[in-house]
Amino acid sequence: MAYLLQQIINGLQLGSVYALIALGYTLVYGIIRLINFAHGDVFMIGAYLGFYAILRFNLPFPVALIFAMLGCAVIGIVIEKLAYRPLRNAPRIACLITALGVSLFLENFTSLKFLFGPNYLAYPRPFAVVNYNIGSLTISNIQILVFVIAILLMILLQIFVTKTKTGMAMRAVAYDKSTAQLMGINIDYIITITFGVGSALAGAGGVLFGIAYPQIHPFMGIMPGLKAFVAAVLGGIGIIPGAMLGAGIMGMVEVLTSAYISSTMRDAIAFLVLLIVLLIKPAGLLGKSSIEKV
Repeated sequence: MAYLLQQIINGLQLGSVYALIALGYTLVYGIIRLINFAHGDVFMIGAYLGFYAILRFNLPFPVALIFAMLGCAVIGIVIEKLAYRPLRNAPRIACLITALGVSLFLENFTSLKFLFGPNYLAYPRPFAVVNYNIGSLTISNIQILVFVIAILLMILLQIFVTKTKTGMAMRAVAYDKSTAQLMGINIDYIITITFGVGSALAGAGGVLFGIAYPQIHPFMGIMPGLKAFVAAVLGGIGIIPGAMLGAGIMGMVEVLTSAYISSTMRDAIAFLVLLIVLLIKPAGLLGKSSIEKV
């Protein structure tokens, strides 16, 4: 039993990182119905920004985290303006192909030697790892840090979306873009803010991932990005609590599979869970089925 509880804690740690990435997917999809497959690479860039902030600039961890979030927010806004805005009224397949192209560009551009380089890098930890024993369970200060920061950012996002004028405008645009525009809401501004907020959360996830699993490389965003997308779909894409729930499930399924079955099967079983949920409830765990005229 203690071993199971230990693995659940480890799964929640991984799920917390997935949640920060999944929230970016679900925010963007909720606003413009776009799957931003470059989002996992923004997560990767956030890890590198935190890496250089800590190692090269000797910034304290909180400042390095904010630096990575701001840097990723800028990158997300630039991607939206240059790659997605010109295709706003294009067929969805064009936006999807563009998202894949942006993802490949970021991965290969950042792997050039004059930028991040293609090699694995050991992520610096700005403090010593301390383990706390609670009975037969062991919780490290790294896990506590990941939990606290992830939960704090999720709470701040929920407050931003539900309590601020910009958040209300985001919900209005997600509900009915045309009507929101008629009511005086600047659609382009709201979409830009959405990309910035989602990318900032991914940047925070990249830093926390680097601290928790201290090894990074330019292609590190592929699998976490895919699994975070699966988490968003699992919980109900476009629904913020759904992204959190799906991420927690994905993290625990992955860790428990590694612990009890095989580490080589963790990816397959994680995606199998998605298939089962979609067969039973296609809208996701918290999603509501709807009829759409075509």
